[in-house]
Amino acid sequence: MSPVRVGLRCDAGPQRGVGHLVRCLALGEEFLARGATVEVFGAVDGIDWAAGQLAARGIPLHPGPDTPDGLVATARRHSLDVLVLDSYELDPAGAGALRAAGVVTLAIVDGDTRGQDADLYLDQNFGTDLAVPAGRLLAGSGYALLRDTVLAARPPASARPAPDPLVTDGPVANHPAAVERPAVLAFFGGTDAAGAAPVLTEVLLSTGLPMELTVVVGRPGIAARLDRLAPGPGQSLLPVPPTDGLPTLITAADLVVSAAGTSTWELCCLGAASALVCVVDNQRESYHRVVAAGLVAGLGELPELAAAGPAGAAARLTAARTLGGLLGDGAQRAALSARAQAAVDGRGRERVVDAVLDTLARRPEVIHVY
Repeated sequence: MSPVRVGLRCDAGPQRGVGHLVRCLALGEEFLARGATVEVFGAVDGIDWAAGQLAARGIPLHPGPDTPDGLVATARRHSLDVLVLDSYELDPAGAGALRAAGVVTLAIVDGDTRGQDADLYLDQNFGTDLAVPAGRLLAGSGYALLRDTVLAARPPASARPAPDPLVTDGPVANHPAAVERPAVLAFFGGTDAAGAAPVLTEVLLSTGLPMELTVVVGRPGIAARLDRLAPGPGQSLLPVPPTDGLPTLITAADLVVSAAGTSTWELCCLGAASALVCVVDNQRESYHRVVAAGLVAGLGELPELAAAGPAGAAARLTAARTLGGLLGDGAQRAALSARAQAAVDGRGRERVVDAVLDTLARRPEVIHVY
């Protein structure tokens, strides 16, 4: 019998970022592990790192159809049994057209189905409450899609020895020389499309606390802005390019500062003590939920942090105080780490593929080996 044939419809680029591609890749890895064939349909433009992720897995990349008719024609041409749709831009009617053509359709969404009529909806955001027909919703962090590299780096336990708290009520010069500098990692998606890295790097350095700060630089313009920032006494700043070794950097860090996007679930799975910033509107609801649940610390919204004038200065001061508290309190970081890791067990993609294959199995016209 022929293996199940799966298509992943998603895009990545300097302005779109790579979040849709990353979570589709995680799903693709699980399908490949089950013996399915996997192909990606979409645009992956101007991001060598992202294209390399596909090549490393032997997953072909084809142009992505945008219309309902185009999606159906592509599914037929490639004999697809399943098509995963992960886009905010596709015509919502595409999912229904695929279902009518006999293709099992999974729509990956973030708080809004956009009117799609899919066989299954996946919303991996914490505490989601989408209203969809019964039996079609895969909801919550129990369905978080995580890549092989993240799962391989997941520590067996989240607890880390808590260092003695830093003295934070005086100038840096008064810190005991014996106190180790916390290792801090800052990254904001594969391309940092919103330009968060310079803003949050400046906020981190403004705490005046010692740290070894590593910042992932998503694109050249970000690097130029970071070059203009001067670390203070006891502080170091190391810019690095996007890397496949990000999970290793995360697990080595005492504190991670990031955007409240797809990487939230990677951070939780790895037991990272994290402080997140809401970078774009579609992150807002999930951002507030994970902060309220105590899985991460909240730093506010990027437009407010980047704003000029008194309002921007006040937002940055508040964020700096939050970061200062985390840098100076290992017990607080350890508590965040434990709660985060308990919320994401790393088996989300298994549950999603189980649901997709179960839906496929209930279609008598589809012959498969599962």
